[in-house]
Amino acid sequence: MKALELCGVHAGYGRTAVLRGVDLTVPQGSTVALLGANGAGKTTLLRAAAGLLGLTAGAVRLDGRPAPASADGRARAGLCLVPEGRGIFPRLTVEENVALFAGGRRRRDDAFERAAAVFPVLGQRRRQTAGTMSGGQQQMLAFSRALCADATVILADELSFGLAPIVLDELFDAVARLRDAGRSLLVVEQFVDRVIGLADWVYVLDKGTVTFVGEPGQLADGGVFERYLGAGSR
Repeated sequence: MKALELCGVHAGYGRTAVLRGVDLTVPQGSTVALLGANGAGKTTLLRAAAGLLGLTAGAVRLDGRPAPASADGRARAGLCLVPEGRGIFPRLTVEENVALFAGGRRRRDDAFERAAAVFPVLGQRRRQTAGTMSGGQQQMLAFSRALCADATVILADELSFGLAPIVLDELFDAVARLRDAGRSLLVVEQFVDRVIGLADWVYVLDKGTVTFVGEPGQLADGGVFERYLGAGSR
């Protein structure tokens, strides 16, 4: 079963084409790592999959069916995007952010318990204004939307951005929990070794085109690292 499919997707901004005929599949219950150099189109791909960016050609499918046209419709259908750069409401409290992630106050307590079980610091800062927390704590809060929502497909964009290693460990532990719970994940990450340690499949994107698809162990073959990611990516 295919949880998420991008079929011949073309997308961009204005007259600038970014994605050029992308085919990508996230099998149900699998973790897929999406790798590529800066400017390869990774964030654009996630935005297109989430319905935040319109397609100029191609299609997106969820659970084998055409995905709803709007981002809200896709979220309701079970897709959750954790964007790069602290996707939170900084003027609201931690608790209020979680309530919004969960879809309303009726589910707030259960959602908050889920988030605090994975990130105890959020439980300690329940009534703190989110924007006053550290960058790492804000990223934990941003990722908690994937823990709170009843999403079956989770798109995560550069969780490690600007974070200390100890915070990164906690975030990747949370990713592993979701994977072990049977969620389907598409993860963009600059720390290649961390993400391929969790991944079942790897896609490499280069200038808006998929140039490699395979299992993590195949990345070392054929100079994939050096050609598309740079020798320092490992």
